[in-house]
Amino acid sequence: MESVDMTKKNIDRIAALFPNCITETVDEERSTPDHKVYKKAVNFELLRQMLSGDVLEGDEAYEFTWVGKKAAIVEANKPIRKTLRPCPEESVEWDTTENLYIEGDNIDVLKLLQESYLGQIRLIYIDPPYNTGSDRFVYPDSYVMGEDEYEDGIGLFDEDGNVLFKENNVNNPRFHSVWCSMLYSRLILARNLLSDDGAIFISIDDNEVDSMLKVANDVFGEDNFINVITVKTKIGGVSGSSEGKSLKDATEFIGVYAKNKTRFQLNPVYLRTKLFTRIKSYEIEGKSWKYTSVMSKLEDKVLIKEDAEHGMKYYGYKTLETMSISAFAQSMGITEEEVYNRYADRIFQTTNAQSSVRQTVMRETKGLDYPMIGLEYVPIKGKNEGKTIEVLYKGEQRRMMMFLSDAVEKVDDEFVYLDKVTTLWDDIQYNNLTKEGSIEFPNGKKPIKLLQRIIEMASDDDSIILDFFSGSASTAHAVMQTNAEKGSHRKFIMVQIPEETGDGSDFRKAGFSTICDIGKERIRRSSAQISDELGIMSQGLDMGFRVFKLDDGNMNDVYYSAGEYRQDMLSLLESNVKSDRSDLDLLFGCLLEWGLPLSMPYTSEQIEGCTVHTYNDGDLIACFDENIPDAVVKEIAKRQPLRAVFRDSSFNGSPAKINVGEIFKMLAPDTRVKVI
Repeated sequence: MESVDMTKKNIDRIAALFPNCITETVDEERSTPDHKVYKKAVNFELLRQMLSGDVLEGDEAYEFTWVGKKAAIVEANKPIRKTLRPCPEESVEWDTTENLYIEGDNIDVLKLLQESYLGQIRLIYIDPPYNTGSDRFVYPDSYVMGEDEYEDGIGLFDEDGNVLFKENNVNNPRFHSVWCSMLYSRLILARNLLSDDGAIFISIDDNEVDSMLKVANDVFGEDNFINVITVKTKIGGVSGSSEGKSLKDATEFIGVYAKNKTRFQLNPVYLRTKLFTRIKSYEIEGKSWKYTSVMSKLEDKVLIKEDAEHGMKYYGYKTLETMSISAFAQSMGITEEEVYNRYADRIFQTTNAQSSVRQTVMRETKGLDYPMIGLEYVPIKGKNEGKTIEVLYKGEQRRMMMFLSDAVEKVDDEFVYLDKVTTLWDDIQYNNLTKEGSIEFPNGKKPIKLLQRIIEMASDDDSIILDFFSGSASTAHAVMQTNAEKGSHRKFIMVQIPEETGDGSDFRKAGFSTICDIGKERIRRSSAQISDELGIMSQGLDMGFRVFKLDDGNMNDVYYSAGEYRQDMLSLLESNVKSDRSDLDLLFGCLLEWGLPLSMPYTSEQIEGCTVHTYNDGDLIACFDENIPDAVVKEIAKRQPLRAVFRDSSFNGSPAKINVGEIFKMLAPDTRVKVI
């Protein structure tokens, strides 16, 4: 039996009185060189200030820090010797698709994508671990802090070496540092991939929303903060939370940050409600519905004047008749709902909103006694840019006519009312998500409608969307569904660590060994379902994906001094390429090294008995055969690719390599040649 830890008990007592004086420090007894464990500690300097009536000396700064922040920066910047190996056999439409599914720890994958996708991603959506206490961190980063790093951190640590970090909730046994470090290093890398007009959307719950926003502020800058969106995820019920100590959680949050707020622009997204349903809801809520009149007659149009210089024509209407909705319905022998659905282009309200155009109309038609004035012109901007339109102004005050048809949209012969989406999203169903996408995934699945809204809001028709905590690949499904509905050509990149499913679990019994197996199958089934629903209309849509898996680099790492070689090592020196690597492995490894995207088409052909690979019509040509004859080298050079790649073993000694250089100098002087 172990006795009570009195130190811990005393710290808990101090925490109850002074929660802001509780910090984190490394638990030396439980930590190992590869894995740091943290424990609660007291910031005695701050405690001393709390117990003093005077301001104590010391530097102050507004900052957010934690144990391992510096190490997280080092981790983000640390180079790796890894690659992405193509897996055509697990892919769908490998030869033509531009979508990617990548298996591997996302921090390594993000590092490998830095050159190929630098500034190319329009939208990133992530749903990272929520740090609820039940999360199993499967991102085993090593944030080891040495003595030098501690010395560098003077000012961030108290006199006992404890980090000045405030825990969100002292009654909660979870600590935040590892979670912050995990997210921080990945956001640093992710920011590099965003285009200047791009943005990141981060899903989170209330356990780490504060930390997430502070970490994101640190990476993206507070000036690039856009919004926090509140998402209603549950319907209230009888059951409470924490035995009555807190309210039941019914929401989650999405933090939105731009790469460069001055370049970022949200696309307008609207909520659609059946028009008559909206009208009735106004009545129930006691709100005033403005569109209550019908323009039943507008006749006898005459030209008043023409302003050729500004492209404007002024018209007067001698006859105008208006009626209430109810009177018009009665006169037509139809219901009010039918009036709204049939005559939205004649139902109106008026406004006296001041505008330069209205002021011009009032000035140019002053003293003219027409019940309605029409101004015909061609707008130079806005939704009607370049189109001839007529705007109507009613009565002596020239109140502008606003027609219901401009505020609604027709769907399946029925009008729906449009409301701009705000930061409260309470209209998306979270029920029955388990089987959405034709595959069960009970934990943390996000609704397709939620992701589609984000995609429509923050990307354009040809954007690349990245999700590096992809889970069941809901984001991929949402991209394909959006393309199907909008006729767009958005592409996705999914990244997921191959976390194993539990032994004996339903997933394992169904043949899914890892979360990646579930995600890939989700995309396959969703793709098939969308294709079946669209039939021939699905032609031209990209419903495939290329699979890549993170692995050690393609090259042998042989670093020995001259006296350390043994006889059994000589075979390693015959080739610097690992024996299990294929031409395709080498080709895509070269793409990453040269900063080329992984999604472009390529061809393979035989020339003089050698296999030659041409990537994206000559962006790169590669041949990895042994002993390549000059005729093949000359043929490649004649095609004048931007880049050419060969293996070191493709040439028999240095003279042969020099000869290759001379051939390209003569036939393709602008081609960049590399030998691996």
